[in-house]
Amino acid sequence: MELTGKLSRRSFLTSTSAVGVAAVGATWGGKLLAETALPDPQSILDDISISKYVRKDYQALYGMADSKPIWDADKDWIRTVDWDAVRKELAGTTVRFAVGAADAESAAEGLAPFEALSGIKVELVPIPDDSMYDKVLAEFISGNASFDALQFFSPWMGDFAAPGFLYPLDDFAEKWALPLDDFYDTYRLNYGFFNGTMYGIPFDCDIQMVHLRKDYVEKVLGGPIDRANSVPTYDELIRLSAELNKVEPGVSGVGLMAAPGFWSTYTWEHISAQAGMMLFDENWEPIFNGDAGMKGLEIILELSKNANEGFAGAGWPENRAAWLGGQVATNISWQDSGTQAMRPDQSQIVDDFITIYEPRIAGGRFAPPNIAGSTSCVSASAKNPEGAFLMLAFLTTSSIMAMNEANANGVAPGYKSILNNPNLQEVSQPAKVWADSLEHAWCAPRLPGAFPIEQAIGNEINRAVVGQISAKEALDNAASAVKQIMTENGFYAGNDPVDYANAAPGLYVGEGKDLPF
Repeated sequence: MELTGKLSRRSFLTSTSAVGVAAVGATWGGKLLAETALPDPQSILDDISISKYVRKDYQALYGMADSKPIWDADKDWIRTVDWDAVRKELAGTTVRFAVGAADAESAAEGLAPFEALSGIKVELVPIPDDSMYDKVLAEFISGNASFDALQFFSPWMGDFAAPGFLYPLDDFAEKWALPLDDFYDTYRLNYGFFNGTMYGIPFDCDIQMVHLRKDYVEKVLGGPIDRANSVPTYDELIRLSAELNKVEPGVSGVGLMAAPGFWSTYTWEHISAQAGMMLFDENWEPIFNGDAGMKGLEIILELSKNANEGFAGAGWPENRAAWLGGQVATNISWQDSGTQAMRPDQSQIVDDFITIYEPRIAGGRFAPPNIAGSTSCVSASAKNPEGAFLMLAFLTTSSIMAMNEANANGVAPGYKSILNNPNLQEVSQPAKVWADSLEHAWCAPRLPGAFPIEQAIGNEINRAVVGQISAKEALDNAASAVKQIMTENGFYAGNDPVDYANAAPGLYVGEGKDLPF
């Protein structure tokens, strides 16, 4: 999950680069582009491998090897695209790529093999991390952005696509055979498409999940944990967390993120989605303050009685520290809380945790939440839009995304062929449940004003969590604030900037599907 320009979850992981994974031991240099002949593509592709890209200690820990691939070569775009054709059309051109200033050096290293494969030179356009959104928006408005391509927090898609700031990618995706069918629907629809047009390639593909400490939970339950049935409901998680709150001094029953703003919104959306909550009706009227949204907030208020100290001010970094440091017995967080907990250099709870299927709510549905994440897009004013597309396709290709997951750096793959790969599942504990869950995912619509909407809802939820107002007041206040934000962004005036019928298929993809357990 990446929150570029506001807060980057990945920025808390020092091993993470702007492009997700840096080439370990790479031998490509920028001078290659100045030579008359580019290297043989296969020699470059052979080096984009587990042995070169994945940390050596992780390779040793899990017996990883190039002979045990964690992706499907037939689905891996960089191994199926015709690099000779790419070179014939675009070698010698330049792509300008906007990246956070702190990540510029590592981005350059990670892009060296793309330059060698394609003959396209990449110029990085560093943008201060704390002003990414504002800087990018200002450049878009100017009509002459200084970059061709960028990766950004996926809820910003509506802000950038609705005014025409992004370049349509449908034709490039068809021409260069991007494997869109390998992406889970929730990512393809919500990170890739806006109003029926493709503007993005999914990059950091998140889902929120529930994680348990095995030792503590099995003591309370009196036996081994069953991923689907030991904690089948949120009522059971409330009961269990109350018991776990007494299990050991310094260990809380549940980890929650309930800081003001989007952190509270994400936790509330996660739980409320299981009660059947949708944010809007078909006319884009806010409806989240109904029974389902109230049920979710009431569950949070009950769980908060057993939550980690400071949860009302906790976002991702605080939650991550508490979970990996062994200070919570259960945790509601992202999928990488499971992968990172496996890694001894990051975690104090190695081998003592398990990721479970989402608890349910009576009268609701199984709706694991696709929350946050990031996407890769091309500027409408790009001087080399096709080269920019090819660069982004390289960065998001399945082999590199699989190795991001193996490196546990927080940049999550959204490909079916990765998460269902048994070799990948050996190095990513949540992967099996994660893969099953994505077939039923819930997601908020990508609207103009989506980020202010998340902020407004979360601010009110936080007020309820700390006891300033009631749950009903919080959601009613939030609905009024969201209605105002929607109005300011062009809704309800007879020509909505987003067609609900186009957005609806991505909001819940599990309708009518059999449960995975």
